[in-house]
Amino acid sequence: MSDLENGTEADGDRSSDGERSPGELPDDVVDEAERLTRLARTATDENERTARLERRDDLLSEHEFTARVRDEEDATLVLHPEEWHADGVIRTDRIEDIDRAIEIQLEGTEDPDDWQAVDERNRELVAEVRAAHGDVHGDNAVALADFFGNHYAKPIESATSAELEEFLTGYFVRNAWPSEKQRDVVEESVDLVFEAADEPHPELRSSSTVE
Repeated sequence: MSDLENGTEADGDRSSDGERSPGELPDDVVDEAERLTRLARTATDENERTARLERRDDLLSEHEFTARVRDEEDATLVLHPEEWHADGVIRTDRIEDIDRAIEIQLEGTEDPDDWQAVDERNRELVAEVRAAHGDVHGDNAVALADFFGNHYAKPIESATSAELEEFLTGYFVRNAWPSEKQRDVVEESVDLVFEAADEPHPELRSSSTVE
């Protein structure tokens, strides 16, 4: 179904901050809305999914915008000004500047080869940790690789402190089904993955930056 009454769609393009008018969304808000939507779509826990979407909607509400995902299979995140809506329906007679709408394709836009390369690199670290330190640490490394592959599609060694905290306190507890032995050593396991990558832990990187 079209987003606009009478079958008209808003195909807004993302412009740079320098080109945005005061009534448009800042790029960092658009990026965060996209990130939270992607996290919600990959969440296996319904409470986590709901929390992500609520954070996104609260953020957009501060700028008087709304969000919806059109067509779950060929998913597109659609961001519209709240003023365009009436009883949950977009009214074409309320649209003065269609370029204020923003559409972000969530499926099929990233190069699958890039994602595969990232995932393969993360799995190499898992194998190194398992070979050097055993299955308990290896299984924790698998959970870490799953988290960064499915939620962020990024190399583990580029993780931030906040992302690792999210893994340790959220994903690992609720989604990894860890044994007691795994829970006891998970922070050490994370350290071992960064040692295998020959990269400093994010907290160490932050400390050196401050100094």
